[in-house]
Amino acid sequence: MFGLFAKQRVMGIVFAVAFLIAAAALGILYLWSPHATLRITSGVEGSKAQRFISAFIKVAEAQHPRIKFQTVPVASLTESAKALEQGKADIAIIRSDATLPVNGETLVILRHDAVAVIVPHHSSISSLPDLTGKSVAIPSGPAQDDDSHALDLLLSFYNITPDKVKREFLAIEDIGPAIQHKRVVAAIAVGPVGPGPAVDTVASIAAATKGTPKVLGFDDADAIVKRFPMFESYDVPEGGFKGKPAVPDDTVTMLAVNYRFAVPITMLDIVADAIGRSILTAKAQLMNVAPMAGQIEAPDVSDQNPLLPIHPGFAAYLSNGDQSFFDQAQRYLYIFGIPLSIGASLITLLVSMFNARGSKKDRDAVERLLSIAHEASTADRERLETLEKELHEAVSDCVAKTGDAATGDQWKTQIVMQHAMRRFERRDAMLKAGAAPSQTPQTPDVSPPDSP
Repeated sequence: MFGLFAKQRVMGIVFAVAFLIAAAALGILYLWSPHATLRITSGVEGSKAQRFISAFIKVAEAQHPRIKFQTVPVASLTESAKALEQGKADIAIIRSDATLPVNGETLVILRHDAVAVIVPHHSSISSLPDLTGKSVAIPSGPAQDDDSHALDLLLSFYNITPDKVKREFLAIEDIGPAIQHKRVVAAIAVGPVGPGPAVDTVASIAAATKGTPKVLGFDDADAIVKRFPMFESYDVPEGGFKGKPAVPDDTVTMLAVNYRFAVPITMLDIVADAIGRSILTAKAQLMNVAPMAGQIEAPDVSDQNPLLPIHPGFAAYLSNGDQSFFDQAQRYLYIFGIPLSIGASLITLLVSMFNARGSKKDRDAVERLLSIAHEASTADRERLETLEKELHEAVSDCVAKTGDAATGDQWKTQIVMQHAMRRFERRDAMLKAGAAPSQTPQTPDVSPPDSP
């Protein structure tokens, strides 16, 4: 009877230990896996972002031989965001004024691109609303649709519908001649302060018009940013787009968009931290193969209203500095350890409950045997036969449950069985001899069973 529950207890312990070992093995296998593959969007075909991604992969794989990168081709920045949303990419290059992934968080800021409204030196245009009813040039290329969309957003701030400003997508070298021949009155170029579309557009206009172009500022930049947080207020220093003569001729407050690496919310903190710090530490090496890497920077952890929040794994590194592997892994030990501890406790509780139920059944069986033995000492012939049947059923039940086990408190049951059988034999002898039934309860005979 008791052997079955002993087996259940052992099986429960074995199961709990096996579960803990399996969980620990999986954790170690994950943390110490010799290889990892991260999928990263490639950037728009032919863009500087694509060249930067190629350079980044080369440097990152040299620094971390165990990490491999697999590029995910995309036709636009909108598709890059969707690739992250749909789980097709682990890292995506994002532009702040394009479609943003709903499941994304920021890792690092790659660069800031000013939205430059450039007019010739003789132009009377002094602000964006002055472009209403006129035509502007936008540098053609992979980002032309995104640049046009940025213009639409800015026009909407002034309640100007997009169709009120016509656009011509031109090669940068053709923008200057187009302004000279008055096909367009201005150019909208989105690019960094440094080599890029804005600087090249200024040079094209200066060469064609034989004068120093002007760059328009945004006096209401802060109000625009509040309405459209995908933009940021951005101060372009004197000579930021052209050194001599300086363009602009003084510091100008403009608007800018930014490019960033976004990762999914579900990325483990340890992984996000490793990637983020690798990018920052590899900045100098990246600049040798991709000049735009010079603008890489960590996001501002004090920003209370970020467009895409910083991934908490990298934010912890930026806030607290370097941490050891065990400091970073500690939270995962808690995450995995608590459920495992609860699981083991539940298994122990279930085993105890089964054991308790088994013990109660054992006590009930012993009490029933004692009751049968006590009643048999005063029973008449008819009742004795009925009790004998009950005794037979009780003994059969005990034997069936106990099987061939001989552990636990089985000796108690054996003693009570023998005690009951002796009572039956004694009473049967008395009835055959014609003795009167005894009214005095007999002291139970609980002596040990006879030796075989």
